[in-house]
Amino acid sequence: MIDQAVFKQFQEAIRHLGEMARPEKLTDAERLSRAKAVMRLKTDRALAMDLEACVNCGYCSEACHFYQGTQDPQYTPTRKLDLLRRVHLRESSAFAPIHRLFTRDITVDDLQEWQALVYDTCTECGRCSMVCPMGINIARGVNVMREALSEAGLAPLELMAVAQEQAGRGTVFGVGPAELEKTVQALRAQGITIPLDEPKADVMLVTTVIDVLLFQDALAATGRILNHLGLSWTLRSAGFEAANFGLLSGNESLQKAASKRLIDEALAIGARTVILPECGHAYPALRWEGRLDNGDPLPFEVLAVSEFVGREIQCGRLQIKPGKAGQKFTYHDACKLARHGGVIDEPRVAIRALGVDFRETAPTAELNWCCGGGAGTFLINRAEPLRHAAWEIKREQIEATGADTVVVSCASCRLNFMEAAEIDQWPTRIASLVELVAEQLPSNPTH
Repeated sequence: MIDQAVFKQFQEAIRHLGEMARPEKLTDAERLSRAKAVMRLKTDRALAMDLEACVNCGYCSEACHFYQGTQDPQYTPTRKLDLLRRVHLRESSAFAPIHRLFTRDITVDDLQEWQALVYDTCTECGRCSMVCPMGINIARGVNVMREALSEAGLAPLELMAVAQEQAGRGTVFGVGPAELEKTVQALRAQGITIPLDEPKADVMLVTTVIDVLLFQDALAATGRILNHLGLSWTLRSAGFEAANFGLLSGNESLQKAASKRLIDEALAIGARTVILPECGHAYPALRWEGRLDNGDPLPFEVLAVSEFVGREIQCGRLQIKPGKAGQKFTYHDACKLARHGGVIDEPRVAIRALGVDFRETAPTAELNWCCGGGAGTFLINRAEPLRHAAWEIKREQIEATGADTVVVSCASCRLNFMEAAEIDQWPTRIASLVELVAEQLPSNPTH
């Protein structure tokens, strides 16, 4: 059960988050120079082709929850790359000297205007790229824009504040090793075995500030499942935070540093598998972007907990008892897991094993609509009306299934659902996949 008082406190903390930021004092010329330097550095052959390939067909708009939720043409996905496109055309394209004659240069005012476009109105969900007839990876271009704006000191203050905290103190929302240990002790008091700082383990579990503060039941459920399977596993105080605000804010050096904490701890204990919590953006941050110091691939497997649970059920190692008959469930695919990561079948294997009436949304899987709160957008206060406009598409999609429960496997999605449900007085139950599975373990063990 979610402590509503704690949820309210978390919401209030977000409202004041920007006050904690320490913006870097830069001149306009410095901001512009830094942003353009990142754009030039990141515009490789693939991105250059993407920037030149757009034919302005408008299909990406039909796939974008922010455009569809507002019908405002400024939120057209490909438009969010216009500054990047202009720099490329003027400085690195084959006909740059000609383009400089009729393509105006970008300005600091442009950067400030585009901040809202690439942070508030894009969750980098990738749905636009799925339908683009030219195959343009718009989400990647938006990520480059975030990196350029972050380098120019123009990330939203809320994301800047948390990124600075994670970089400077190694905590997120004040949660560090001491807070993790308190949570572990609280779960142990419930009779759940939660190993912490074991010197050797086959599996390293990581968690997030959201689970430590709000969704402790999800952490408890994961521990119960791992114990039920008899696995050698542990949490590590020096590397447990899966949330990566370098990735969300566009700070590449912080992104690598946050991942390195996890990688170093996994190597130290000889882990063969790292299991990520219900956190969408943590998946690409470690699984696809994580590397050893020398650039080699990671020597251990990285799995989302929904992916892990589905695999264990699929191969027969994890069996769960059927739930109450007549329950009608649907599933919300987190964009970074499904569309970007291919984690589609495993969560569905787990849900079907629950013995419920499972109803797919339409569209579903890799074309499922985004909830509107990913990529750090949930933390940006001014973006709330836009998030809610996008959420209304998601709500209609879920209501069309007739389900009484929507299952999620990402805490950010869960938070966005909870906020929107509170505003709309939406009665549909919002449930964690890993918690549902743990509730239906055969002997319902607590250890």
